[in-house]
Amino acid sequence: MKKIKINVPEKEYNVYLGNNTFPSLPNLLSKEKIKGKFLLVIDSNVKKYYSKLINDTFANYFYNIVIVNSSEKNKSFETLQKIHSVLIKNKFGRDSVLVAIGGGIIGDIAGFAASTYMRGIKYIQIPTTLLASVDSSVGGKTGLNFQDTKNVIGSFYQPQMVLIDTDFFNTLPNEERLCGLGEIIKYCFLIDQKFYNYVQKNYDEVLSNNPKVLEKVITESVKFKGGVVEADERESGIRKVLNLGHTFAHAFEVQQNHKIKHGQAVIVGITCALYLSHYLNFVNEKDLDNYLSFLLFFSPQIKLSNVNKKKIFTIMQLDKKNRDNKIKFVLLQNVGEILTDVPASKELVYKAIAKTVSHF
Repeated sequence: MKKIKINVPEKEYNVYLGNNTFPSLPNLLSKEKIKGKFLLVIDSNVKKYYSKLINDTFANYFYNIVIVNSSEKNKSFETLQKIHSVLIKNKFGRDSVLVAIGGGIIGDIAGFAASTYMRGIKYIQIPTTLLASVDSSVGGKTGLNFQDTKNVIGSFYQPQMVLIDTDFFNTLPNEERLCGLGEIIKYCFLIDQKFYNYVQKNYDEVLSNNPKVLEKVITESVKFKGGVVEADERESGIRKVLNLGHTFAHAFEVQQNHKIKHGQAVIVGITCALYLSHYLNFVNEKDLDNYLSFLLFFSPQIKLSNVNKKKIFTIMQLDKKNRDNKIKFVLLQNVGEILTDVPASKELVYKAIAKTVSHF
């Protein structure tokens, strides 16, 4: 089992990664000195496939369970109330531990519940999707959606521990694996050419759950994100690079009524960001074509419908990274060279969206 240390100011925690690691959770809890009453917030699909494994693993602990259907509409105040009600009804105190077992939606809402119950209780992230493993399980962003705005209400609240068991990925549909790859592709552009080349060469191994390849790409992604979060926990500076493509992606998700998943939207959003980077003369045409050939290989698996550029632009105006009522983009200059807080005219943004939509 691999261990990656995340050293956020005033909060240090470990990410454990490997195959068949979930049954080792009791040993890890002892090692990390984590104890108390446990509330397990579990994705309904995870409960369906792994109920016995979860019950066996927690057999010697006092625990309650909340089951959540993982959808963007359930990343809501109603779900938050459901979690808090169980905590209160069962007299969970400040020494309790909330455990998120599921994808990014479960991790975000459970983390926010932990951050707000009794002004903060401990929580553990156990991501069961590739997407959550490389991204949302690390970094401490928690939250929920409100009035068609994604993640607009939330907090920065770091977990006590993260446990990634790649065996959970075996029951993921192909669409979910592609979603994870979408976020990994983002890290290709953020990290360096070597990692970019590795993923480009091995993306099919990622999609087929090759354990060795999965461990490498997850390790590299988590290490990179951990380093960024250590330097800028609250996204006032360098952490903004992690939002490459996400200003567009979140807007597409909302405009498409969440009929495309986050990882798919990230592929669409990065494509938009690449076109905008080209129109602003940050990326030349040769490099643009090279980057697009990688991204657009997956376009047949992502279908957009009834795209409304005006609505997408309006949604982007609510993005949390904006300042002075202006949309600020994260764009590319080269692999490993990211530009943040870049303004762009509405005309160029519309042009980037239109060009991207022609591929999807």
